[in-house]
Amino acid sequence: MEATELGDLRPIYFALTLTSYLFTVFVNLTLILTVCLDQTLHQPMYVFMCNLSFTGICGASSFYLKLLSDLLADAHVITYTGCLTQMFISYTYIFCQLSSLTVMAYDRYLAICQPLRYWALMTSQKVALLLLLTWCLSSVETAVGLALMARLRLCSHHIPRIFCTNWEVVKLSCSDTSANNLYGITLMFLHSMQVIVILVSYVQLVRSAARSQEDQKKFAQTCLPHLVSLLVFFASLLFDTLYSRYGGSSMPALQNALAAEFLVVPPIVNPIIYGMNLKILFKTSRFFISKSLNCPSR
Repeated sequence: MEATELGDLRPIYFALTLTSYLFTVFVNLTLILTVCLDQTLHQPMYVFMCNLSFTGICGASSFYLKLLSDLLADAHVITYTGCLTQMFISYTYIFCQLSSLTVMAYDRYLAICQPLRYWALMTSQKVALLLLLTWCLSSVETAVGLALMARLRLCSHHIPRIFCTNWEVVKLSCSDTSANNLYGITLMFLHSMQVIVILVSYVQLVRSAARSQEDQKKFAQTCLPHLVSLLVFFASLLFDTLYSRYGGSSMPALQNALAAEFLVVPPIVNPIIYGMNLKILFKTSRFFISKSLNCPSR
């Protein structure tokens, strides 16, 4: 599956891509390590943030590592197994992100709308169960979709994108894709239910925030970053969906960049949003970074 040649600009693209990937890993690991090292941050909200950051690293790695390899190679190809692996990681990332954002909306609803019952409902066992369900269900959804795709007979081997997607591979098939389309519709319905849960949670959150100044402060500190993350994720996913279905052949570089936005933008933006808006997290991460930098050598 070949990609277009980049010519003399390849070293520049490689440097920019590597810098972007390393920065993505750095900001996400900073958030994860900060929460792990500070006992005061061992709360459900911050645990879910760590999960969001971890999925972001996985999703970004599925895209960046193959792209970096392509930038170093003369022939931009990928094996069918490699394509399936990349899709498994990237689609698991998508489903995990959506499920994690849903769980975080539910967590904020309990914390603000039912504060007296919060610790009774959001126990450590329930947090672990929610994380396990998030990963297991996302992996199963992805595996079923890839199994349906793997049974198709391909009549072509060229993907006009810089990474593999289910829709692009299905378009190469000359077999019946009715089962794939039906499964896609089923997934859209199931994840639409998650969107409804998020919307209902935020309706209740807005109502609660309007009642007292304290709830307004909680909403601004913890819900606004989550809302921004939602908007960034859905906007990025919308770009990919529109390009996959309706993208033309003009300006392929720009179209590929827009299509890959859901694998690039949310993993960078999410930890920055939470780190900058949650004062306790920002101060703690700054403390640990300064402490490590000023640590005397032995």
